[in-house]
Amino acid sequence: MNPARLDLNIPFSLDGISIQAINITHERFLRSIPSHSHGSGCYEIHYIPSGFGKLTADGNFFDIRPNTLYVTGPHVEHAQIPLPADPMEEYCVYLKVRRNSRRKDAASVTDAFASMSFWFGMDTQGVRGLMEQLFHEMERRPIGYLNQARLLLSQLVIYMVRNYKNARPAVPPPGRNGLTDPKSVIIEEYFLYEYRSLSLDTLACRLRLSPRQTQRLLLEYYGKSFQQKKAEAKMSAAAILLADKTKSITFIAEELGYSSPEHFSSAFRSYYKMCPRDYRKRF
Repeated sequence: MNPARLDLNIPFSLDGISIQAINITHERFLRSIPSHSHGSGCYEIHYIPSGFGKLTADGNFFDIRPNTLYVTGPHVEHAQIPLPADPMEEYCVYLKVRRNSRRKDAASVTDAFASMSFWFGMDTQGVRGLMEQLFHEMERRPIGYLNQARLLLSQLVIYMVRNYKNARPAVPPPGRNGLTDPKSVIIEEYFLYEYRSLSLDTLACRLRLSPRQTQRLLLEYYGKSFQQKKAEAKMSAAAILLADKTKSITFIAEELGYSSPEHFSSAFRSYYKMCPRDYRKRF
C-alpha cells in the first residue's frame, strides 16, 4: 500500500465552533515516525484498521493493534513505531479547532473533544467506516462530496466524544498563540520529514517570512528556537534509528546529515547525556 495524503482544507462548524479539516492520510507504516508535537488547537485522530505497532506519548508506551483509536492534541510529544512483521495500517485526520475564549458554555461536543489533548483506546462507535467513506469521497470527488465530507467530519468529532466521554481529560498544556493552518502544517511536516537537511532559510522561504520572523514565530508558537527544534527533530529520529540494531552508528550519522560519526555522537551525548551505543544497550 502506497502512502496517500489528501488535502482537505474543509471548514465546518459544530455547536457554533469553527473547525478546519486540514488533511487525511492513509498508509501502512513501513517506517517509524519520530517524536513530534502539534501546536495550539491542532488535533490528529488516528485509527488503526489492521497491523501492530507501538505508540510513545509524553514518555508513555502503548501497544497498537487492530481497531486502536487515539487522539494526539496540542503539544503532546508522540512517536509511532510499526511492528516489522505486521506493520500497522492507519487513517489519520488532522483538525484545527478555533475555540472562542469568550464562550462560557463548556458542555458542547466540540468543547468536549478539544478538552482531551490525548486519548488512547479501542473504537466502539464505528470510526473505521467514517474514515473509509471520507477518504473515498475526497479521493473520487463525486457530486456533493464537500457537503458529504462536512457531515462525515462532524460525525467523526461526535463519535470521538462518545468513545471517550467517560474518560478523564488530560491536563491542558499551557496556551500558546495560534498559527494559520498552512503555516502550522508546513512547520510540523518540515521538522518531521526533512530532519536530514534542516535550514532556517529554507523554512523561512516556505513560510514566506524572513528568518527573523520565522524564529519569532517558532518561539511564540512552540516556545523553542529553530536550533532547539532542529536538535529535537534530529535526536528523535536518531532514537528511532538506534532501535534497529542492523543500522551502524556510521550509517545513522550519514542518514541524519552529520559530517562524521564523531560529530553525531557528540551531538547525541549533549542531548541525551549518554553516547549512542549506551543508549542502544539501555533502550
